[in-house]
Amino acid sequence: MSPATPEPAPPEPDVPEPAAREPRNPGAALELLVHGVGGATPHGMLDDPRTVRVTGDGTAAMYRRADDVDAESEPDRFRDGPVPEAYCWSNLTSGNGARALWLLLLPFMVANLAHWMRPPTLGHIRSARLYGVLVRLVALTLTVLLTAAACEVALDLTAWQCAGSAACSRDRSWLGFLSAAQGGWWSQPGRRLAVAAVVPTALVALLWYLSNRTWSAYEAQRPPRGDDEAEPRPAPGDTRAGLRPVLGRPGFWYGRRLVARLRAAHTAAGVLTVAAAVAGAAARHDRGADSTLRAVLGSVIEAALVAGALVVVWVVCRRGRSERRLDNRLDRALVTWLPGSAVALLVVAVLYAGWSRPGWRSEGSLPGDVTFRVIALAQGVLVLALAVVALRLYRRAPHTRTALHGLAGPAVAMLACALGGVMTGGVAQRVADWLDGPGTPGTGRGPIEGPPVLLSWQAAVIPVLLVVVLVPALYLVARTAITARRLARVVEAEYAGEQPDPVRTRRIARVRATAALTDRAPGLVGLVSGATLLLGAGAVLGAWLSGKVPGEAFGDGALVDGAAEAAQSLGSWLVGLGFILFVTWGRRAYRDASARRTIGILWDVGTFWPRAAHPFAPPCYAERAVPDLTWRMASWTGRTGGRLVISGHSQGSVLAAAALWQLPPGTRRRVALLTYGSPLERLYGRWFPAYFGPGPLTALHREVHAWRNLYRRTDPIGGPVGVPPENDRPEVDHKALLDPVVYGRTDDHPLPEPILGHSDYQADPVFARERAALLDRLPPALPLPVPRQREGGPDDTDGSAPQGSSGRSSG
Repeated sequence: MSPATPEPAPPEPDVPEPAAREPRNPGAALELLVHGVGGATPHGMLDDPRTVRVTGDGTAAMYRRADDVDAESEPDRFRDGPVPEAYCWSNLTSGNGARALWLLLLPFMVANLAHWMRPPTLGHIRSARLYGVLVRLVALTLTVLLTAAACEVALDLTAWQCAGSAACSRDRSWLGFLSAAQGGWWSQPGRRLAVAAVVPTALVALLWYLSNRTWSAYEAQRPPRGDDEAEPRPAPGDTRAGLRPVLGRPGFWYGRRLVARLRAAHTAAGVLTVAAAVAGAAARHDRGADSTLRAVLGSVIEAALVAGALVVVWVVCRRGRSERRLDNRLDRALVTWLPGSAVALLVVAVLYAGWSRPGWRSEGSLPGDVTFRVIALAQGVLVLALAVVALRLYRRAPHTRTALHGLAGPAVAMLACALGGVMTGGVAQRVADWLDGPGTPGTGRGPIEGPPVLLSWQAAVIPVLLVVVLVPALYLVARTAITARRLARVVEAEYAGEQPDPVRTRRIARVRATAALTDRAPGLVGLVSGATLLLGAGAVLGAWLSGKVPGEAFGDGALVDGAAEAAQSLGSWLVGLGFILFVTWGRRAYRDASARRTIGILWDVGTFWPRAAHPFAPPCYAERAVPDLTWRMASWTGRTGGRLVISGHSQGSVLAAAALWQLPPGTRRRVALLTYGSPLERLYGRWFPAYFGPGPLTALHREVHAWRNLYRRTDPIGGPVGVPPENDRPEVDHKALLDPVVYGRTDDHPLPEPILGHSDYQADPVFARERAALLDRLPPALPLPVPRQREGGPDDTDGSAPQGSSGRSSG
């Protein structure tokens, strides 16, 4: 329940209505069911164990009951209501265990979400473009951070520090051929770095492979719009949001070109990071040696790396999404030569580092600390700049329901950076602890120097951050308890005439109060993001000024010294534990179908949007699902002339709305929209105002012939869409459904009815009534074509079906 919506007065008892009636508009009618998060089966959606796939594949498909496959050829089948057809898309997000490993790409996905959280443009095209550029740069820093962390583990901690220390390498036989104590051909520092570069290079190659494979499957689904159909650009100075909502643009769900460009740029950035780590150490040594040739060659390689980095940044900033036209072009030269040039530089860097330098010894650690400080500083500056641009856009179209007053995008971008830091820092801290044996990484008391000082400072602020989060969490718990007590009287008033049951009342009120916590999420996200920014800045400043870990930065014997060292140790373990939980959860999901469905829910919410900022994020399933739904609605209504109601639950309602925006106007007037448990306004409207805010939802209400939304106050996800009635169009929102349907025991319900919350909306009698009313408001169905008889005539009894009646033909 939204805090902005006043508590309703106790409603009058509903007048009983017939559960079913004959529709006033007989003729072809189809109900296209779209399930929500967590996945669903066609058997459950259609309430029939005998289902048939009528069109689609094993990943996403349309299903009907076996008895309804040829319903279009039997007009009498439509007299009692629409023929149900289920669209199952759960395999797009949680189809196999390998997708559970996408949890490791969570920071990339969160950064991609920040791109879509910008406020409406309202004529400020340049500010909107700058917003997109800043988010893409934040995403680029995450790729560099991940690669730098892999270099830290493989090159610095393992090949440089441990292999260069006899105390560290003697107990690790797998490091024997690299150990400096062995004095073998590979024992020179440059050659050890060249061998260790295989690990981060393989990581970048894996990310490129996954992105390229999913790009070929997801971004290649063409929407049903012509290549030459383009939305006209607004005139200069036009402050309108646009001629059509953004999700209705021809190329919105077709982002192949941008993803290909970003994939090439991020791949090149990762490879260049590895090359810089390999060649940088050798170049620094050669500048202090007597070899002029090697010194000049090292400077040339470093200059080439800087030039390559500038080209990568230019490619990332140069072009954003192309949505006004279905853009089929690919920048093949750029996609090929940019990562190819980076790989060539890496080969040159490896050969340069492998040059024999007999007197070179690895001491201390590689200058990774400077690298991580620069990355952290760059991320902080980019997030602050993003906040300035977001506020500028928000002031043009302020709305009380917009999350964090337009700052949701910068807040989420900051969380993406924090997640990246936790995951990469956790790996480095745990590997250093493993290699250091009984020593403490970062203190210099063990056989190795340890990870960069900044990672120790970042670990030390994590317990502080948890304390900061604990305070509002306790506040929300107390507020929920108070709200539940206040709602008890409201619940009893809604079930007037029933004998009050304090236990039953408290349970219903507690579920309602808990469901209302969803509307408190923006404040919590803003608090965590702001605290992360301040504590992160403090960690960077402390590491930069002291150059020591927190436990040694405050002097020996001081009281704060012990607290700092304890915070560092606790934070280090928490960071490592967090990363281990990610890995073990992914492994469990590989073996456990229930865990796989749970992870699928995360992707259902987080991967709805196209990859506009980070090409290594999990793929956007809507780029397959939205064209599927659009093609099906357009082809069925065009072939049959019938009426169609698309019925979307939860996330399925978001897919249904996006598909309706893509329909031509002539088709859209033959389609009605029924949403239930829908997060269209409660989540998407608040967090993504440019795409599901008041303006786009009002435009959808005007363009769709009929729309009805059902919700419950016990639902933590769904809610009202808040679109007011206009002219002859009624209000979209039905009044809140009672949940449970019956308060106590009755003759019709002798057992207690469950509190359904977000599920089983079809079980409410209101559902069937509202669906029938939507069909009645649609234009009359056109006459169905008479199926042709076979040449043998009506007396032919070989059992063959008429032409066009095959289950596959209905697709």
